[in-house]
Amino acid sequence: MSIFSSIKDAVFGKKGPAAAPKTSSIIPAEIVAVAPQPVEDETVSDVDVIANLEAIDASDGRNLNWRSSIVDLMKMLGMESSLQERKDLAMELGYTGSLDGSAEMNMWLHKAVMRELAKNGGKVPAELLD
Repeated sequence: MSIFSSIKDAVFGKKGPAAAPKTSSIIPAEIVAVAPQPVEDETVSDVDVIANLEAIDASDGRNLNWRSSIVDLMKMLGMESSLQERKDLAMELGYTGSLDGSAEMNMWLHKAVMRELAKNGGKVPAELLD
């Protein structure tokens, strides 16, 4: 799984595994016909990214600066925020600058993550995108 996918799943809330169909204890499982379940569309739309992040922040208790810091955002989501992880995320999202952990790289990463969340169905305020 990509680093961005992990971020998206944490922000959007990942669906749990589907429950196995139950069979009756009176009728043998081989005889019970299980109707096929409809395939759910994996596309998520209109997720309020800020509301979700504020809820995560409130439950986190560390009061991190996730609105502008990629390091704090990743920490709050329970992810590794090391330079190597940020380099990997930068390459994944198409960063072309120096992968040195500079303020420029980190600010670009934060905005790129917010833009990608928006592209994937999240509602993100303009001030976090530009």
